[in-house]
This record gives sequence, C-alpha cells and structure tokens, in this order.
Amino acid sequence: MTDPNRAPEVPDDPDDPNTPVHADRLWRDKGWTARVIKNEDDDGWAVEMMRHGDPEPALTGPWTMGRDKKNPKPLDTAAFNTLVKTAGEVLRRAEQAEHARLNREITVQGPQGRVRVTWTLVPDEDDPHARLAAFDAAGDELARIRVRADFRFTASAVEAWVEGGFQKPR
Repeated sequence: MTDPNRAPEVPDDPDDPNTPVHADRLWRDKGWTARVIKNEDDDGWAVEMMRHGDPEPALTGPWTMGRDKKNPKPLDTAAFNTLVKTAGEVLRRAEQAEHARLNREITVQGPQGRVRVTWTLVPDEDDPHARLAAFDAAGDELARIRVRADFRFTASAVEAWVEGGFQKPR
C-alpha cells in the first residue's frame, strides 16, 4: 500500500534542495536530507543526515535491515522526523560545546565589589587572540582588553587583573 501523503519518487528537479523527495533510500524535506548508504565497515546499512547548506553530515548511524535481511528498510515519515530531531540535537550539543570552548566567565571580588570577567577566544587563523571584559554588579562594562590566545584564564589571573586596575597582563 502506498502512502497518499508521500511525494513522488522522482521529483521535477532532483538537484534542487528545496524540492521534497520521499524515496525509499533518499528523503529530503524541511531543510534536511536523509540518505541510506551501504555501510563500508560491514554488510549492513547506514543513514546519513545532512542539513542543507552544511559541508558534512550532522549525523551518520546504523540503519535497520529490511525483512529480507539484505536490503535496507525504506525511509518513512516517522523515521525521517526522528532523524531530523536527533541530528538537530547533535548540532545543538556541538554548538554548545563550541561556545563553552570559546567563552568562559569568572566572578571575583574586586576593590569596587563583585566583578564578572569574561574571556572570549577569537580563533582567527592569522591572528588568534582573546578578549577580557570586566563588568560590575549592574552589568556595566568596566574594562575590555585584548590578550594573547594562550592567556591562562584562572581565578588568580583574573583577580590580579582586576586588582591591578585592568592593566594589560604581561
């Protein structure tokens, strides 16, 4: 039985990423493409999820075998929606990890009260560096300076910077 909500197997323009495709091994919709591929590591199958515009898949994982135990199970709406959700979560976790790698924050007690200091890494290929910024309890900026990318952002270094009047560290 065929699904009446399923788009045609062969779209008018198969290369247009905006054209939905709902085929057994290729499902493209909602800005994502799911492709069932042969698993190069064994006799099974894998599925890769690609967000349109991204250079590489967001998710690649094993795919279920069909009833004949040699061909892959066809993609369907429920599986595609689950794959979109999972791939989106993978991307969000990667973005959160990247943000945590590039941004840090420490609060210290300074001469003027509590001071929140942020460190932001700028991973420029030609000129990598970091920025230190200090904020008072009201959120007003007290200072902002550029430091080397390898600046050790520790509580003691931050305290010394704040107590030293926000002078550029050596």
